[in-house]
Amino acid sequence: MTSSASVAESVDSGRPGRLPASCGPVSAAVIDALAGDPSTATVLPAVPGGVDPLGADVQLALYICYELHYRGFEDVDDEWEWNVDLLGLRAVLEHRFLARVRESVEPGDDAVAEMDAMSIEPRSGTGPSWYLRDHASWAQMQEYLANRSLYHLKEADPHAWAIPRLTGQTKASFVAVEYDEFGAGAGVDMHQRLFVDAMHSAGMDTSYLGYIDSAAPEMLAIVNLMSLFGLHRSLRGAVVGHFAATEITSSPSAARLVTALRRLDAPEPCIRFYAEHVEADAVHEQILRHDVVGSLLVTHPELEADIVFGMRALTFVEDRFAEAMLRRWTL
Repeated sequence: MTSSASVAESVDSGRPGRLPASCGPVSAAVIDALAGDPSTATVLPAVPGGVDPLGADVQLALYICYELHYRGFEDVDDEWEWNVDLLGLRAVLEHRFLARVRESVEPGDDAVAEMDAMSIEPRSGTGPSWYLRDHASWAQMQEYLANRSLYHLKEADPHAWAIPRLTGQTKASFVAVEYDEFGAGAGVDMHQRLFVDAMHSAGMDTSYLGYIDSAAPEMLAIVNLMSLFGLHRSLRGAVVGHFAATEITSSPSAARLVTALRRLDAPEPCIRFYAEHVEADAVHEQILRHDVVGSLLVTHPELEADIVFGMRALTFVEDRFAEAMLRRWTL
């Protein structure tokens, strides 16, 4: 019998992903640049003024730029990570993306009230987890898993950028939650690994970034928002808020996905991945509410509006992804 550890090792080599196909002039310029030598002068075109910062082209270009800080890409020189010309282009894209998110999110300054509101689970809903629970086909579930693989195969990595930017009890409690996300010291229990097992059992491509070419731009934006928050010290309040909101809202949706997977007679590793989140994230919610957000507010009350922004920004990008998926599944 093949153990889950050996299965995970066999289907996740740890190698970087392949560069995706471009979907517009901005992503094409980034991909073309990465084929060259990062030590030489790089000429990247200006970003057109009318380009949609939430559209596929910008989001793919941003995802590629951010991926250089994670695993990188096959046949792409690692030195591109700090190429000043590419970083300059990324800064322009980030500025426009962040500005659009801020324009779309109502400001707030009461983090406790925000978390309290997020903790109230509705009796009914219309998002993907509700639809998958009651109506979806196996093919639709696989499409959902394929999209989510862009995050779950690097789960907890984007939030981890915040750790050196936090101090004291906030840092200690933040790390405690991340420790669980990374399997509490057991590689086979890392949430990233559990998702590899789930995809493998579902007969899906388990390669890193295996589904990036078919991923919805709204899914790219979900992962990009985490990377944006995590990689900027000025947004450390937002990444804490984002992490808290993620854990607060994860357990109920994971429970619905467990029900959906059982209804579809899915393989046990698929069910295990979401069942793990039902239990773990319920505990993580309390740590983040009281020991991470609570302690950060004591030491840095000036970050409260940023914390709320991080929470509401998560809702904004997740709602856009939900709408995109439901349009595909119901029209």
